[in-house]
Amino acid sequence: MDTSGRAEAMARWMWDARQRRDPYRNLPAELRPASSVEAYAAQEAYYRLAEPEYGAVAGAKIATTTKVMQQLMGINHPCAGAIFARTIHASPARLRAADFVNLRIECEIALKLRADLPARNAPWSRDAVAPIVADTMPAFELIEDRNANYSATEAYSLIVDNCWNGGVVTGAPRRAKDLIGISGKLTIDGKIIDEGKSEDPYATLAWIANHLAERNRDLKAGMVIITGSIIPTISISRGERAVFAVDGLGEAVMEAA
Repeated sequence: MDTSGRAEAMARWMWDARQRRDPYRNLPAELRPASSVEAYAAQEAYYRLAEPEYGAVAGAKIATTTKVMQQLMGINHPCAGAIFARTIHASPARLRAADFVNLRIECEIALKLRADLPARNAPWSRDAVAPIVADTMPAFELIEDRNANYSATEAYSLIVDNCWNGGVVTGAPRRAKDLIGISGKLTIDGKIIDEGKSEDPYATLAWIANHLAERNRDLKAGMVIITGSIIPTISISRGERAVFAVDGLGEAVMEAA
């Protein structure tokens, strides 16, 4: 099987498992990527399978940002995935829990771009990308991990499965410049679950732009970029209402129906 055929086979295996709503499994040994380059080639093939159902790629996400998760998966760097147009929901959003095998949420700062970040202009610095941001929003990333065993999950298989992205819920757009260290608080049904502070969303945006440039992909004006959770991932059950409030940015609200 040639390189292109292997990438297509990896993507098809993961896409079919997701469509069947199977519990998450790593790729079988004969399809396991040998490198991150091979894994991301398969992720590109996964996009082609997903776009007819979920819409065009309309944003990007970063995953495995913490050292704990990286060590768990045997890597020393973050991973990235796509957000599809029909999976971007405006707050307040009411989502069907039954549409997910296992719905989890992460609390993030989302950035919307006013102009392109073309691959040809890489490498990008955080100071170069900051003026390209039009709006900033609190956001939930919807995680569809299909009841994965995190300690057994391999990073390259996770990449092929688009890093488990199931969409996002974004709050009302605001203009904000100083995003380092702003505080956010998650409540579910009025009960405080956790609080956290952002690191540097602009630095994350630069990392994503440079990562995609290596794949000859541009970030486009209007895309939504989520920059990593400031609160640990948590499951949400049917009937629960989650609110993520960020100082100076308002809130994102979602209900699992």
